[in-house]
Amino acid sequence: MSKIDIIAGDALDELPKIQASSVDLVVVDPPYNLGKDYGNNHDIKGFDEYLEFSRKWLSETHRILKPTGTLYVFVGFRFISYLYDILDRDLQMFFNSWIVWHYTQGMGKTKGFSPRHDDILMFTKTKKPKFNLDAVRVPQKYYRDRNNMRGANPGDVWEFSHVHYCNDNRQNHPTQKPEGLIERMVLASSDEGDRVVDPFSGSGTTLRVCQQLQREAIGIEINPEYVTMTRNRLGGVFSGFDSVDPRMERVPRDLRRPELRGEYLENHREWFLTHHENAVKKFEDSVASMYGDQGSQRSRQMMLLEEREEYEPNTAIDSDEDSTWIVPS
Repeated sequence: MSKIDIIAGDALDELPKIQASSVDLVVVDPPYNLGKDYGNNHDIKGFDEYLEFSRKWLSETHRILKPTGTLYVFVGFRFISYLYDILDRDLQMFFNSWIVWHYTQGMGKTKGFSPRHDDILMFTKTKKPKFNLDAVRVPQKYYRDRNNMRGANPGDVWEFSHVHYCNDNRQNHPTQKPEGLIERMVLASSDEGDRVVDPFSGSGTTLRVCQQLQREAIGIEINPEYVTMTRNRLGGVFSGFDSVDPRMERVPRDLRRPELRGEYLENHREWFLTHHENAVKKFEDSVASMYGDQGSQRSRQMMLLEEREEYEPNTAIDSDEDSTWIVPS
C-alpha cells in the first residue's frame, strides 16, 4: 500500500519542512485569487500580495523537486503571465508545455464567450525530466501496420468532463478536479513508488489518484474540513476514476481480421482503460456497434466498402502521431 499523508496546515509553513530534491512530481491547483469561498477562507489578496504569495510557494516547489522532477500548475488567466515569468526568469526552470484542459460544461455568459478551458503550466527542474509517454498514449484512429498501435501522444489539449454534482465521487468543494486529468500527470511524470506533493490538496483528488497508482503522496490543506473529507475519500471503495479522455473509448477502424481485432481489443483494455472500469462497457458497446453483428447499418456498409477496397482513409491524417511512423515490435 502506498504511503499517503494529508497534512493540516498552511503550504507556506509546511513546504519548507520537506527535504530538498526529494520529490518527483508536484501538482499544484492554487487559489486563483478570484474570491472563491473555500470554507474557512476566501482567495482575495491584493495584486502584489498574491504575486509574493505565489513566488514563495513556487520557490519551495522548485527546491523540493529532484533534478528529474516536474511541476504542473493550474493557473487563472489573470496571473498566468506573471507566474510563467517567475518560473522562467526567477527560478530558471525549463518550460515544457502549456496544457489546455477543455471541458464542455461551465458558467454561461450573455455578454462575451463562455469559458470552457483552464490553463496548466508544465515546467521541469532540468532539461532531463522523467516522462513516460507510453503510459499516457491515446488510441489511434485507424489500424495500420506502420502506426504505433500502442497509441499516440495525447497532445496539449486535454478534454475531461467536470465532476458533476450527480457523480457519486463529487465532493463538497468548489474547484474539484477530475481524477482522469490528474491521472495523466501522475502517469506521465512519475513511476510507481515515486513521491508526489500537492501543496493545496483541496478535495484530495491528487492523493486519491496516487493511492490507486501506487505512488507516495503528501497533501497539504489549510481547511480542516477538507482534510477530513480527504481522509474519508481515501478510505472509500474504488470503482474507477471519475473521468476519462473520450479518446480512450474509441475503437480504431480497419480492424477487419478477427484474430487481429481480438488481440488489439484485449491490449486496448490494458493500455487505455486500466483504472477506468466504469468506461469499459461504453468501449465494448463501441466495439459491438462497429464490428459486431448488431452494428449500425452505416458501420456494416463501411466494412463492406473496406473489404472491396472502395474506401481508404486519407493516410496523411490517419494517425494522431506528429512524429515518424513507428512499427510496433
